[in-house]
Amino acid sequence: MKIVMFTDAYWPRVNGVTVSVESFSRALIRLGNEVLIICPFYPESSVVGRISTDRTGPLRETHEPQVIRVPSMPFIISKEDRIAKFHKWFWVAKQIEQFKPDIIHINSEFVIAEFGFQYAWLYTLPTVYTYHTLWEDYAANYIPLVPTFLLRLIIRGISKSTLKRAWTIIVPSLQIQEFLKKYRIKKSSYLLPTGIEPQLFTRDAGEVASFKETLIHQYPQLAHKRILLFAGRIAKEKNIDFLLAIAPRIIAKHPEAIFLLVGNGPDLYDYQEECERLGIADHCVFTGYLDREDLALTYRVSDIFVFPSLTETQGLVTIEAMFSGIPVVAIGAMGTLMVMNGDNGGFMVKNDPQEFVQRVFDLLEDEALYARKAAEAKQYAQGWSIDTLAVTLQSIYRDTLSSFRQDPRARPTQKVRSYLQQLKQRRAPADHAE
Repeated sequence: MKIVMFTDAYWPRVNGVTVSVESFSRALIRLGNEVLIICPFYPESSVVGRISTDRTGPLRETHEPQVIRVPSMPFIISKEDRIAKFHKWFWVAKQIEQFKPDIIHINSEFVIAEFGFQYAWLYTLPTVYTYHTLWEDYAANYIPLVPTFLLRLIIRGISKSTLKRAWTIIVPSLQIQEFLKKYRIKKSSYLLPTGIEPQLFTRDAGEVASFKETLIHQYPQLAHKRILLFAGRIAKEKNIDFLLAIAPRIIAKHPEAIFLLVGNGPDLYDYQEECERLGIADHCVFTGYLDREDLALTYRVSDIFVFPSLTETQGLVTIEAMFSGIPVVAIGAMGTLMVMNGDNGGFMVKNDPQEFVQRVFDLLEDEALYARKAAEAKQYAQGWSIDTLAVTLQSIYRDTLSSFRQDPRARPTQKVRSYLQQLKQRRAPADHAE
């Protein structure tokens, strides 16, 4: 099967959508499929336009998806993101036509997503859409000047329109599935979280020891400390304020504890200043962005994964931490609620500082409890292998193709045929995107 994945975020942009697209695409290729990814060009990426397999992600191997990077421009409301140039639509369509896809999988809601919907309409192909992000919850962090109620109304309209255009809908969590009911989307949906690649988190003791030595050399304050790790975007939507607010209480009782915050984001410097204000700067280390391979090793040298996010759609980092064998203390909300499903691999707590702190104390103070939870975490995470979940995704594709071909609404109209003929007559150089 030939699959084109459209996404407005991909490496070197680090987020859950990027990880999902890459992980599933590589697993699908291992199952014998061909995958082409359409994504924006970033200044840090080395290829513009032409098909390549180059990327800045982890696990370089032979089973790589092909990638087309579309010329883009900065996204005003988010410095980390790029917006594809809309007038490149015809050029993109001609590139995809060479690939001859069977199915379109859309993973975002912006310009490149629109390219995907338009291509599927013109070439009479079914679209699978994964509803990754609850923008109603996120958008206020990006556009603070617009009244929240108005912002929610606009985003709700965009989300509903996107959902209605898809032939098949995938949701990564039960909480997002509830939004489909809220939006009165009648289509059936598939629940499919993103899994993890076990080989990325399977490291030998020598490699872990060497990495720990390097990390301590870079951050000497980590030496002889119990590391409480947070990994994720350093932004307000991750509820990091909660973590820093409880940190003084933990440090006061356990001065051997230190917080290691891995990730980058718009609020990094604000949180560093907050640590100074709280008097805990010596017990808080901000590493900035780490690539996936170094992050996998960072889990292994940490003691407890602390995760306060209330807006996590999938909870991938929680699974990654558990697979690495470290217990988790996390607030049971959104994707984390589904991933942990109770106290599996650690403790799932309410949005309550006292309960969160107490569970951290329990793990720091009770060696037998810690050992039991660490073993439980590693065993529980085995069920989230990306290869297992990719088999399910492949079945979803097949079901979608079958239902699409049998539905008379899928047949192209004369208007579509005429437009498609015009498209094929246009000439654009295949090797020059600008």
